[in-house]
Amino acid sequence: MNPDQTLTVERVKHYLSITEKARDKATPLASTPEQKLMLKTLLSMADDYAHDAQYFLKQGELIRAFGAINYAHAWIDAGVKLRLLDGHGDDVLFTLP
Repeated sequence: MNPDQTLTVERVKHYLSITEKARDKATPLASTPEQKLMLKTLLSMADDYAHDAQYFLKQGELIRAFGAINYAHAWIDAGVKLRLLDGHGDDVLFTLP
């Protein structure tokens, strides 16, 4: 089996770490009440999925953990893409606008 196609605890932890870095790096740009509410929703979804990923990892459910952490990162990335979060020019962690 190709090692790039193997889902392991270490690989899931690696992606958890990447998403944690993205969450820490992205800073709010939202200025209007509507934007702030949208950002709050985006970040809440990201945090909920990251929490779910940790739970699934502890349960040994690697596929579900991997899926959840990717959803978490996507919510953060969406915030950057929509210019509700500043990705600080990091085109490795984020899809920049």
